[in-house]
Amino acid sequence: MNDDSFFAPPAFKPDEALQQLKRALRDFRSLSERNNQFSLQGQVVLELSLVEPVLRARLAKRPAQSPDWELRDCKSSSEVRALQDEIKRRLARWTDETP
Repeated sequence: MNDDSFFAPPAFKPDEALQQLKRALRDFRSLSERNNQFSLQGQVVLELSLVEPVLRARLAKRPAQSPDWELRDCKSSSEVRALQDEIKRRLARWTDETP
């Protein structure tokens, strides 16, 4: 009996992934949230949205009034974790650069 579905990961649910990611981002005290936008010192650095069947993130390359955006579409839980790790790295870099 060969059942490949036994090893299949659970289906990706972007709405649940959005809620989990927002919860994790709230732990970063330097970010403030408003309507799926996250700001660092008053400048928007991250925007999250649902575009079925993906979680879409616009991540600023660096904080600015008009930032240069990097678009990321997350289609799996591992991509969401990678995005969260990247946000954490950028926040560390941005807060270290701040005078």
